[in-house]
Amino acid sequence: MNNLEKSRIYYTKPSITELEVEYATDAAKNGWGEHCYDYIHRFEELLRAHLGVKHAIATSSGTGALQLGMAAMGIGPGDEVILGDINWIASAAPIHHLGAKPILVDVLPDTWCLDPAAVEKAISAKTKAILAVHLYGNLCDMDALQTIGLEHGIPVVEDAAEAIGSIWHGRRAGSIGKFGAFSFHGTKTITTGEGGAFVTNDAKLHERAMTLSNHGRRRGETRQFWPETFGFKFKMANVQAAIGCAQLERANHLISGKRRVFTYYHDSLSHLPLRMNPEPIGTVNGYWMPTVIVEKDVLFDRDVLLDEFRANNIDCRVFFWPLSSTPPFSSQAIHETSTSLSARAFNLPSYQDLTVSEQDRIISIVHDVIRNNHE
Repeated sequence: MNNLEKSRIYYTKPSITELEVEYATDAAKNGWGEHCYDYIHRFEELLRAHLGVKHAIATSSGTGALQLGMAAMGIGPGDEVILGDINWIASAAPIHHLGAKPILVDVLPDTWCLDPAAVEKAISAKTKAILAVHLYGNLCDMDALQTIGLEHGIPVVEDAAEAIGSIWHGRRAGSIGKFGAFSFHGTKTITTGEGGAFVTNDAKLHERAMTLSNHGRRRGETRQFWPETFGFKFKMANVQAAIGCAQLERANHLISGKRRVFTYYHDSLSHLPLRMNPEPIGTVNGYWMPTVIVEKDVLFDRDVLLDEFRANNIDCRVFFWPLSSTPPFSSQAIHETSTSLSARAFNLPSYQDLTVSEQDRIISIVHDVIRNNHE
């Protein structure tokens, strides 16, 4: 069989069952008028229960959830928010859109997340938040960041868009900081197609976010169409929430599937000069995206690997570029660890229906390319 005739292996796709179809059909048929928020409220309730948080607001995206939460905190022009250089721009965009400035710092070489020492050095009188992005399911050192935040009076915010299923010493990602933001994009472990959520244990922050999420209309306001401020339109649709309800009911199954796929990769590639997503003692990694970091001493050309994947009808993702290397951040410093990691890293396909034989196809290519360069 010609390589291109082999079945395509996508880098990700959602797990959709009859339960999702049933709920979405019900929402499409009956979720209107007085029932137009039924699945949204149910989704928020399920999410609160899963995460162990007091408050949740379903949003149109994880990016919207971040912007909503930061706006509720009062972040705006002249303020600064610190985040890691290795990130997708979606984490930094809400800071920019609020008129504040994203301050990029380097990441740790083992978790690829915020370096607490670099965070502390970057704090200024303008710093209004530390944005802890749990990259690819890996967890930021929340203890160290919370300590720094308390010492300086700066809240820590969690971007847990990629970290559903990840747990930091008994607490789920997104439930630890001032607020957490989640994404339920079609690539995520739990999906609503597009969508996200703002979560918090802070009642006052939740109330401000609720007002902002509904065009500035305060909850309980008796006058129709009466805004008390400018707000946003970041709501999730009822049909999307219906799919999300089914996904959250299957959350443990979906997360365990990610861990199963990762474990097979990790065990099969452990003899090669590379590292994968870490899981430090006391933590659980949701392993949203199995990621490979090739060791520095290996002559590795990622483009060769990507070409091999394409030739075999397999999708592969590059590791996020350092934001400091992109045009919107051209004025900020380049960071050594972030730059080094990005050039040596890539994401492997990962989804519920990925079979062992498909993983073996992927593993064989990784093995051949890295071994040929190493030996």
